[in-house]
Order: sequence, then structure tokens, then C-alpha cells
Amino acid sequence: MCSICGHYPCHPQCPNAPDPEAVYECASCKEPIRDGDDYFELDGDYYHEDCFLDNAPGILVEKCGAVRGTADARCQ
Repeated sequence: MCSICGHYPCHPQCPNAPDPEAVYECASCKEPIRDGDDYFELDGDYYHEDCFLDNAPGILVEKCGAVRGTADARCQ
């Protein structure tokens, strides 16, 4: 029985509880995406929700061929 939460096995919110099972590895930060985490999947790569949202432009350019440019009216 845990000395903090009083349960065996530990309650999931107990600091002594083991980390949830890893399901995927984030293609951005290389850390595990654990059971219960929100994620994005693109072309077979998995990303933590925060990693994807923080890096979406770069991921879309790399994976989907998105193009970034600067409009120039003189070049029409």
C-alpha cells in the first residue's frame, strides 16, 4: 500500500504512480506520447498536440510541400 495515496496500486494522480503506458513517440520532441495524451498523426508520424501546434508551419512545409512566400505586386 502506498504511503501517500493509501492505494495499491497507486491512484493515477498519486506522485508515486507509474507513468501511463507509452503508445507512440513524438516525431518532434522524441518523447513518448502516453495513454490518454492528445496527439496529431500525419503521414504515419505522431506528434503531441502541443508539439504539432507549436511547429505546424514547418511540419506542413516538410510533409505536405506547403510553400511560404511573400506577395509582390510588381511580379504579377
